[in-house]
Amino acid sequence: MKVIAIIPARFESKRFPGKALTDILGKTMIQRVYEQVQKSPLIDSVYVATDSDAIRTSIEEIDGRVIMTSAQCSSGTDRVAEAARSLHLKPDDVVINIQGDQPFLKPECLNDLVRAFTKTPALTMGTLAHELTNEEEINNPNNVKVIFDRNSFAIYFSRAKIPFNRDNTDDTLYYKHIGIYAYSNLFLQEFTDLPYSSLENIEKLEQLRAIEAGYKIQVTVTEHDSPSVDDPTDIEKHTAAL
Repeated sequence: MKVIAIIPARFESKRFPGKALTDILGKTMIQRVYEQVQKSPLIDSVYVATDSDAIRTSIEEIDGRVIMTSAQCSSGTDRVAEAARSLHLKPDDVVINIQGDQPFLKPECLNDLVRAFTKTPALTMGTLAHELTNEEEINNPNNVKVIFDRNSFAIYFSRAKIPFNRDNTDDTLYYKHIGIYAYSNLFLQEFTDLPYSSLENIEKLEQLRAIEAGYKIQVTVTEHDSPSVDDPTDIEKHTAAL
């Protein structure tokens, strides 16, 4: 069984045009994501999946591997699935989907996800969560929240503050979803064939497609945060960590 990391990246971004090629201390954002993923000893191979020649050039400058995909991919997961097909992976190979806007990714996050996912071969999909304690971060809709059951399977993901603390007690835990996914290659291909769901369209969260279709998503809690870049101010806020 191989563990393959694929980073979907596109040049166009409605909120932040050219985000993948934004300079962060002398390197492009996509270069930093690629190099952070390479630091995980549990990943066998790393690829960037893109339809952009500029992004391909940026990755080739650091001797990285690129898979060119169709411009018609409607989501990052579709791009990852197309790239995985070109690699002719086995059904039980593990594909890790890392968003191209996570230049501050800690490799320990990947290690936590891979260990948890590969420990149980029957799993089809897994992801990560990190505890939130700051009220501003909890209320930020860019921080997707997740609630999960006692067996660590996701119940729901939302941009809203969940769970709602009706009595305003001090014992409520909030978890931020970290947008990194593990799939069996077999399920990844099935996932992209699922119809778009109503909750997915409302929240604009792809993972809800799997939940609405009745699939389980394992949630692994990690001590390591991996902030994403939603707008230029996020770069300023987190660059000190580099």
